[in-house]
Amino acid sequence: MAARITSVVVNCTDPAALAAFWGQVLGWEVQEADDELVTLGPPGQPPKGPVPVLDLVRVPDPTPGRRRLHLDVNATDRDRDAELERLLELGAVRVDVGQGDVDWVVLADPEGNEFCLLRSRVSG
Repeated sequence: MAARITSVVVNCTDPAALAAFWGQVLGWEVQEADDELVTLGPPGQPPKGPVPVLDLVRVPDPTPGRRRLHLDVNATDRDRDAELERLLELGAVRVDVGQGDVDWVVLADPEGNEFCLLRSRVSG
């Protein structure tokens, strides 16, 4: 037997606002929502489907400093530079975490959660 990752949890102060950002970034839809939790997943995926969902959970004081876990994303329908411009327009900001000269771009979402935009494009 083995376990399977069913969700990635992000602590935040405003789940609805962060869900709006990540929903546009990923092209995902809200599967469940209340004042304390918003769950985003791929359109049409049933609960506990094959792709882990993103749970945005309200906490009074998200963990300060550099996180130990982050998301990596790849563009699906455009090159990396065009996707970078789209993400910046949605509210992402560039972040320097001491990454040096690398092949990816480190960004942060509107609440400061770091994520990386990788160079290669993947199928949607």
